[in-house]
Amino acid sequence: MPKQDRHQPRPPELLSPWRNETRVRLQHEARAFARDVVLPIADELDPQKGEMPRSLIDAMARKGWFGITIPAEYGGMGLGVFEYCLISEELSRAWLSVGSILARGQGLGTQTLDDDRKRELLRKSARGEWIGSISLSEPTAGSDLAGVQTRAVRDGDAWVLTGTKRWAGFAKAADFIEVLARTRDPEPGESRSAGLEPFLVIKKPGTFPNGITGKVIDKIGYHGFLTFELELDGVRVPESDRLTGLYGDEGADADSGGFASVQRGLNIARVHTAARAVAVARAAVEDTQAYLQEREQFGHPIGDFQALRFALADMAAEVAQARAFWQQAAHLLDEGEPAESGCAMVKLLATEMAVRVTNQAMQLHGGNGYTTERRVERYWRDARLTTIFEGTSEIQRRIISDRMLPRA
Repeated sequence: MPKQDRHQPRPPELLSPWRNETRVRLQHEARAFARDVVLPIADELDPQKGEMPRSLIDAMARKGWFGITIPAEYGGMGLGVFEYCLISEELSRAWLSVGSILARGQGLGTQTLDDDRKRELLRKSARGEWIGSISLSEPTAGSDLAGVQTRAVRDGDAWVLTGTKRWAGFAKAADFIEVLARTRDPEPGESRSAGLEPFLVIKKPGTFPNGITGKVIDKIGYHGFLTFELELDGVRVPESDRLTGLYGDEGADADSGGFASVQRGLNIARVHTAARAVAVARAAVEDTQAYLQEREQFGHPIGDFQALRFALADMAAEVAQARAFWQQAAHLLDEGEPAESGCAMVKLLATEMAVRVTNQAMQLHGGNGYTTERRVERYWRDARLTTIFEGTSEIQRRIISDRMLPRA
């Protein structure tokens, strides 16, 4: 792949009121890591649909990035959603999946019933030694998680899980899989989510445990880790590995106190997705800026032509707008403010923006953009997914409109 090192643009700096010494240091550290470590790996492995090497994950763990939001008392960085998204944007600018792998730490899979064990797992998560896969969706239950049909049946001091799960990213390489299953059907008058519980399926990285088989889903982008459809056939999970904090305790209605934590988790995921979408779009803008100065036609760099200059200006403005929005939304989450509608808005706008900007970047690259010789086609493929995962654009529009126009 040709190196795009001529006329390199200045990357964005953190501005007031969000700027402080800690954040600037984190941003510059993650930016250098993305440029010097992640980008060469992405350039080599993405065309092969390859998995990121464990050495890369271990290097990220040594930086402490799997524990950004874990309290310092458990070995984490004790920082907020803002710093989590800030680092993720820098890493995703080089390869979307590397920014995404951070979400599989941050205390995922630690909400066990035993507090001592929870503290132990939090320490492992902060060290990057407890990296998981989230298995919520099914072939017939994606945006509508209340439609989950995987069953968990009590058998003595254990639960037996049976069903089919889809879109389980990193499932084989993970230390555990967090599986959402139904322990009972809702009673009349209860929410459809009543009876859904998360379970912790512990496993050895690189294998599936007894009762689970996985089939790789062949994706067009978002390479760096594999995504699976899982068949669960009598998977035994001890009661001690039933988790709290997703839909509350067994039998609790989804609208009870336990649901507040899952709502916050979804809000964080939406802002995190917005930051990753900004990263991909930013990469397209920066590469296009360099290309417009590199490519010559009719005796001039094509960046001299006004139509192309204006197109680039529009792209840059949209990226800057979306970045400002995710930073505001992350700040509100860290302040504990109600932010569901705002998080849905930023996820919607940032991801749709990323699709437009990467598409325009391919156009401005001309025929070269439609080759694997340039990174822009990777940005285009990855951006397209951001409007789908963590809740489609249509779901975000429903969330926003339902809060503007409540139904009877």
